[in-house]
Amino acid sequence: MEALEKAGQLKRIRTQVSVDLEIAEILRRVMYENDGPAILFENVEGYGIPVLGNAFGSLRRLKMALDMENFEDIGERVTALTRLKMPHGLLNKFKMLPKLSEISDYGPKSTSSGPVTEIIEMNNPTLDNLPVLKSFPNDSGRFITFGITVTKNPETEVRNMGVYRLQVIGPKKAIMHWQIHKRGALHFQINKEKMQKTEVAIVIGADPATVFSAIAPVPEGLDKFLFAGMTRKKGVDLVKCKTVDVEVPASAEIVLEGYVDPAELNTEGPFGDHTGYYTPPEPYPTFTLTGIMMRKKPIYLTTVVGKPILEDAYIGKVIERAFLPLVRLFQPEVVDFSMPPAGWFQGMAIVSIKKRYPGQAKKVMMGLWGMGQLSLTKILIVVDHDINVHDMNDVIWAVTTRSDPKRDTILIENAPTDTLDPASPLLNLGSKMGIDATKKTREEGYERPVQEEAVPDEGTVRLVTSKWNEYGLDQENTI
Repeated sequence: MEALEKAGQLKRIRTQVSVDLEIAEILRRVMYENDGPAILFENVEGYGIPVLGNAFGSLRRLKMALDMENFEDIGERVTALTRLKMPHGLLNKFKMLPKLSEISDYGPKSTSSGPVTEIIEMNNPTLDNLPVLKSFPNDSGRFITFGITVTKNPETEVRNMGVYRLQVIGPKKAIMHWQIHKRGALHFQINKEKMQKTEVAIVIGADPATVFSAIAPVPEGLDKFLFAGMTRKKGVDLVKCKTVDVEVPASAEIVLEGYVDPAELNTEGPFGDHTGYYTPPEPYPTFTLTGIMMRKKPIYLTTVVGKPILEDAYIGKVIERAFLPLVRLFQPEVVDFSMPPAGWFQGMAIVSIKKRYPGQAKKVMMGLWGMGQLSLTKILIVVDHDINVHDMNDVIWAVTTRSDPKRDTILIENAPTDTLDPASPLLNLGSKMGIDATKKTREEGYERPVQEEAVPDEGTVRLVTSKWNEYGLDQENTI
């Protein structure tokens, strides 16, 4: 917040505002402006805790938050780990020490206290003091939208962080919306089979790298706190919760401790979601509050969702860039990758490849649909390396000039789909479409003479470039 204020990227609102629809409407208008400021609501009606929204609502602010210009650096650090090989010989092992020391610096560190332990409430904790927002008129209640849910895999004890919304239904109760594909839901399912409760901590407000890591589709088996350390190039200090066996960032603003009981289900929703539609009501397990830790003067971090493009689009774009090196690790022919924010990221992905053999575009599709969160992507378009995947005009040109609908379209039925997809015929199950918009070879059924692409000759391009200032086309009122 201090950095944002110095950069002129934070707006303080001292006018009294309501958590019931008003704050959400303000935030949406600012987010739709494109590069609107982060907002701190200092006078929230009925609450003593200020609300911070749109903190990550631009690529500029995310570069500040993560202290980097090139988001691909994050993925490069992860892929570098996969390339480490223990060398033979004592001298070579000494050469490895700096790299191993660097990795060690990324790991989380345990500490006994931190800013989040300034206030501890275990006797009578309550959710009533939190300025939780209601965003849309037909929402079924107030929702915590930017809480980081921390759990441990009961079998491996690898920690996970995920951002799952929670509908507050009482002073000590909230409905946990972890979708079936999410890692937190897997931990819950493992415990449910043993009829055990799942201990959780919900972190509201943390350092930006930790917030980003909670949202990011980190590879299975990688501790997300380690990933956060790799993102910020410094390990996260963790403190133990007081009522559950879970560790949380020591610098957090607010931590809600509790458990999710498999025997207690409640109907969650409807909720106006990032697809632009209300998610229908569905039964989900219930979180029970057992304790609260917080700073003396905490700030409630929140976000609002709705029809794109809002704050989550910018975080999604960072994830897209950060995970490109990991995509290339498994699909080396991939040149670039884009998930247009208007497609709420799960809806569509566009991939460019350096094509070498027939059917390679379909091979890439199958590979990407088998990778973690990309398994939920509904439409995949594969183009050649000369197409800019971030320019939809270029992509549409490739689709309409390099693909034949019957030959180059793949339809897959009964495949996993995003829980929030408003178009899928069944919950969590639908179809996928792949479009091969690469240039075709005779082996792929292209029997006509190959048409030559019309491009200007290099000599004329150089001539016009050298004489451009003489034409006067950059000057106003030139005839």
